[in-house]
Amino acid sequence: MWNDRYKAPGYLFGTDPAAFLRREADRLVAGQTALCVADGEGRNSVFLAERGLQVTAMDASDVAVDKARALADTKGVKVDFHVADIAAWDWDARRYDVVVGIFFQFAGPALRDAIFAGMVRALAPNGLLLLHGYTPAQLNYNSGGPRILENLYTPDLLVDRFGDLDVLHLAEYEADLSEGSRHVGRSALIDFVAQRRA
Repeated sequence: MWNDRYKAPGYLFGTDPAAFLRREADRLVAGQTALCVADGEGRNSVFLAERGLQVTAMDASDVAVDKARALADTKGVKVDFHVADIAAWDWDARRYDVVVGIFFQFAGPALRDAIFAGMVRALAPNGLLLLHGYTPAQLNYNSGGPRILENLYTPDLLVDRFGDLDVLHLAEYEADLSEGSRHVGRSALIDFVAQRRA
């Protein structure tokens, strides 16, 4: 399914990073290590690499990862890309200063909870979690995201699932997106930034 989606010409979500990641970029420091989860065609991992971070990125689609590698080459940066099943990713293999998850709401509650727990385990002490996605109000719009209520994020869900982290920023809001051909128009969004304790 993912390869069929990504084989279309061009970049489905554009080559610019998510607006959320641009807004949070001042929290990041060159030289930090970062993991980008379900990174798709690489727009977010490449942006982090451009800012001097040492980035690892994973996605299940080899077609998407090939596009991500091409984007990194075009931008003149290096990213350690992996084609991997998120359900089988080894979250304990390495600790990262930053773990990023943007618009990966294909996972139902059980898999999502396992991914969230893995993301926490992958954080180094004082590491930052940057998470961005759609809220249930997104069902009122046709601008992207899953049409499955249980896959969408609420503030209570995120605070509960990441209860061992210190919340630095949590915002639920609506905004107009213009990110490639798949994220266009009014959208119901949520930003979540949290830090692992030392």
